[in-house]
Amino acid sequence: MSSTIAKRAKGLTIAELRRAYSEKSEEIRARLAEFKAIRETATDERLFEELVFCIFTAAASARMGLRAVERVRPVLMTGSRREIQKTLVSTHRYPRARGGFVYDTREYLQGACSLQIRELLGTLTDAEDRRDFFASNRGIRGLAYKESSHFLRNIGYSGYAILDKHVMGRLFEFGVTDSDKPPATRMKYLETEVRMRKFARKIRIDFDELDLLLWYTKTGEILK
Repeated sequence: MSSTIAKRAKGLTIAELRRAYSEKSEEIRARLAEFKAIRETATDERLFEELVFCIFTAAASARMGLRAVERVRPVLMTGSRREIQKTLVSTHRYPRARGGFVYDTREYLQGACSLQIRELLGTLTDAEDRRDFFASNRGIRGLAYKESSHFLRNIGYSGYAILDKHVMGRLFEFGVTDSDKPPATRMKYLETEVRMRKFARKIRIDFDELDLLLWYTKTGEILK
């Protein structure tokens, strides 16, 4: 890890990061508690909806993902490919592609586990196997390591970093990584998570909380 970590990052110091954490830690912990509650209480349909949200946020924004989920909800579980795609016109920047990904993923999971996602997750007891299932499975469309991590975090699993452009930008500025570009391979993704864990320990901020904190310092929001 670069020795510049203790120096000033572009636009933000470690002291300022800690101050932001002090101001936002309760809100961050509350959001993580909401994610955990989803894992404990959500129906299979809600879990699938969270997966769909992450399909929608890839190469888009969290806000666009939220709007797209609202629009697609009436046809999400039973609609045809065309019906799903149609609901996304004027809502998502890639209505055909993302609508097709959602339909294909739903049909795959229907065949693989009858869309019983909670039961499926229960069989994936190893953290990396769990993420690999969603990131590397050809039947699940539109997810790689970032969005698979996003999905698992959003349904209450800990220990996954969502290494998008905002988080990577901050990690690069603090000298944690050598690039601000999101990791393109599984190996690079895991390597970057290791670096981020070391950084979290160094500045004494919980790893999962740090992920949301870094995103907040770039966007001004604590979403999902």
